[in-house]
Amino acid sequence: MTGICTGRVAAVTGAGRGLGRAHALALAAEGAQVVVNDLGVSASGTGTSAGPAQQVVDEIRARGGRAVPHTGDITTSDGAASLLATALDAYGRLDALVNNAGFLRDRMLVNLEEDDWEAVLRVHLTGHFLPLKHAAAHWRAEAKAGRAPHARVVNTSSGAGLLGSVGQGNYSAAKAGILGLTLVAAAELARYGVQVNAIAPAARTRMTEQAFAARMAPPAEGAFDAMAPDNVSPLVVWLSSSASEGVTGRVFEAEAGRITVMEGWRPGPTADKAGRWTPAQAGDTVRTLLTTAEPPLPVYGAP
Repeated sequence: MTGICTGRVAAVTGAGRGLGRAHALALAAEGAQVVVNDLGVSASGTGTSAGPAQQVVDEIRARGGRAVPHTGDITTSDGAASLLATALDAYGRLDALVNNAGFLRDRMLVNLEEDDWEAVLRVHLTGHFLPLKHAAAHWRAEAKAGRAPHARVVNTSSGAGLLGSVGQGNYSAAKAGILGLTLVAAAELARYGVQVNAIAPAARTRMTEQAFAARMAPPAEGAFDAMAPDNVSPLVVWLSSSASEGVTGRVFEAEAGRITVMEGWRPGPTADKAGRWTPAQAGDTVRTLLTTAEPPLPVYGAP
C-alpha cells in the first residue's frame, strides 16, 4: 500500500456490502479515516439493520485502520446532514464523499409501479444529491473561510445509466440522472476546490449476482476474479485522493482490469437547411444522417 489517502477523511454510502464495502476497506488500507454508511436494507430496499455498517467498521479496525459507522438514511436531508456531522465529530473534517448506496426493483415498464419507480430514484438519485449538497455547503464555507479544501466526490452510475437496460427503467433513469448531476456539480463546485467524477462499475454484488448470474459467476480456483468488487476500488481511491488533482467532470467505466474514459454525448452528423423543414424533409434528412452515424451500442445490465 502507498498511503495515498493518509490524513484524509472519506465517507462512503452503502458501504456495508458489495462495492461500497470494497471501497471503504481500500480507502482505509490507503490511510483514510472512513465513515461507513449503510442503512442495512435488503436488496430491494426493505428493512433496516445496523449490522452491515458495524461489520465493515470492525473489519477496518481489525486491520489497523480507523472507521466509524453511520446508519442514517441519506435519502433524507437530516440523514445526509448527519453523515457530514459524523465525519466532523469523529475526525474534524471531510475530504472525500463516495456516493454508492442503492437497491433494485426491476420491472418491465408496463409492470413498473409508481412506488417502485420513486423508491429507486430516491435511493440512487436523491441519495446522491443530498449527501453531495451538505458536503458541498461545508466545503464552500471552508473555502470562504480561507481553508480551501482538496475535496473529492465520486458518484456511482452504471452501464444502465449510460446505455439503458431492459427491465430497469427506474434504475436506468436514476443512474442517467447521476451523470447529469455529476457534470453540474463539477462545474459549480470547482471554484471551492471540489472535484466531482462518476464511475460506472461492473462487479459481483447483491444487485447483479442473480440478475446476471452467468456473467457474475466466480472463476475457477486460482484464476483472476474479473467481477470482484475490489477491482473497482483502486480507481475510487485514486479519485478520492489529492493525487487526482485536475481530474473533474469525468465518467469512468471500471470492470475487472479495465478503465475506460466515457466521452458522453457529442455532436454527430448534422444537416442545416438554414430554414424550416417540412416533416417529410426532416424525416428524409434524419434517415440520410443515420447512414453515417455511429450505431447505438449494445444494451447491458446493472453493475
